[in-house]
Order: sequence, then C-alpha cells, then structure tokens
Amino acid sequence: MIKDLLTSWPAFRQLATGTDGTGREAMSPATRALAPRHDATDVSRSICPYCGVGCGQLIFHRRGRLVSVEGDPASPISGGHLCPKGAATFELLTHAARATRVKYRAPHSRQWQEIALETAMDMVADRVWESRARHFEDTREGETLMQCPSIAHLGGATLDNEENYLIKKLFAGGLGIVAISNQARI
Repeated sequence: MIKDLLTSWPAFRQLATGTDGTGREAMSPATRALAPRHDATDVSRSICPYCGVGCGQLIFHRRGRLVSVEGDPASPISGGHLCPKGAATFELLTHAARATRVKYRAPHSRQWQEIALETAMDMVADRVWESRARHFEDTREGETLMQCPSIAHLGGATLDNEENYLIKKLFAGGLGIVAISNQARI
C-alpha cells in the first residue's frame, strides 16, 4: 500500500530511476493516456502569421475543418517550438468572437453596419483615387515631383521581402505614394 503510494508520486519515481524528471517518470497515468487530437487528418506546412521570425507550423485539418495547429519540428527557424502568440493561432482561426464580416461606421455615426466585402473594397479604391486626385503633386518649385503625400502604407511583419517589393512598385511607382514602410524580416 505505502509502496504503491510512493511509486505514484513523480518525485519518488525520479529519485528511484535517477533521471532528470522530464521523461515518463514525471507523467501521471492521465498524462500517459493523452493522444493527439489530429489522428487521421491531413497536414499542411505553414508559417506563423504573427511576426517576422517565420516559425514553422503544422496545420492539421480534416474534411475542410481546422483540427489543430502545432510547431513544425522540421522548421530550421523554430525547431517545433511556438511562442504564446503562435501557439494561439488555432484560436485566431476558430474563436467564436472572430470577425468574419466587414463592418462600416459612417462619419459621425454611432452605429456599425455590415456591408459586403466587394462594397468595402470599392469604397477603399474610390477613396484612394479621390485622395490621390486631390493631393498629387506633379511639380514643386519647377522640379518634377510626381508624388502623393496624402496616402501612406505600413506593411506588417508577415509580408516577405518579395511582397514588399511589389507593394513598393505599385504604391510608389503606380500611385506616387512616398510614405511606405514595412517590418519585413523574412
């Protein structure tokens, strides 16, 4: 009876086996019985969306539904580890409070209204062209300028260098925007 009680304690098992307490000797029967949530699923490799480090993720899915997100052990960047934000990617995609519809609040309004994505995209495009038309400077003090100082772009850290190159070409070359910055690290 006492022997059974002692051997059920992880600290006793660690002392008895002379191990460091990070293996099976530290596990309870409930821990040993745990199994992955993603048996019989498909897996896709991905990159964490939160910062510019580029940690590898394994995305487990079954019949079009997300099952689990874990660190990718084959990733040379993270070796299977994720920070707390990366480990919360599953919630980012599945949380009940996740915004899935476009909401718009008109100027001076106190109410939000749902609008179609196409409508929102058209509104953004119209406002970009209106602002560009109003503030575009062809010349300044007799010198060719060709810039629009009224629009800015700040890219997130999840954009890679190639995407930021294309953004720079479109916004600076196509629209004349001069305030362009990013946090590209991958």
